[in-house]
Amino acid sequence: MEGDAVQTSARFILGEMEAALGAINADALEEAVRAILSAGTVFIYGVGRSGLIGQAFAVRLVQLGIDVHFVGDMTTPIVSSEDVVIIVSNTGETMSAVQTANIVRRVGATVISITGNPNSKLGHASNIVLELSSSRDEQRKKYAPLGTIFEGAALVLFDSIVSIIMERTGQNEASLRRRHAIWV
Repeated sequence: MEGDAVQTSARFILGEMEAALGAINADALEEAVRAILSAGTVFIYGVGRSGLIGQAFAVRLVQLGIDVHFVGDMTTPIVSSEDVVIIVSNTGETMSAVQTANIVRRVGATVISITGNPNSKLGHASNIVLELSSSRDEQRKKYAPLGTIFEGAALVLFDSIVSIIMERTGQNEASLRRRHAIWV
């Protein structure tokens, strides 16, 4: 019985994530990849589970040899106009995310937002918007509460961007493994 419930929920979540990822604007994705590859430094920001997804992407960017920092860490340097700031927020209305976008835009940095709401304050404060939205509200509330679909889709989107960057920079899994943490 519980196995059936897991399968039903998993099928719903995966289907919604696939739909969200399938609706990504290809031009905006290309622009985001180019911005990341040309950035002096990449900064990532998000709060809660969105922040955790952003941190996971930061780890992969480090493994790709990209200078990356998660905003809020004690060692985060100052943002400059040559930098890219990636902000992850499902609603696009999280006050700290919107404030971060507005501050770094004034400096001249490029803001890439990953959001479920492109018409949000964050969307309007961004140079590049990658929209990940879901539908079927009642089923979503039952099988994937709050930002579950957004967060899962964002993780898959980021991992897909990693493979694009690997290809464009001539890297492979062995390249990333050489930069993998060895603190254990």
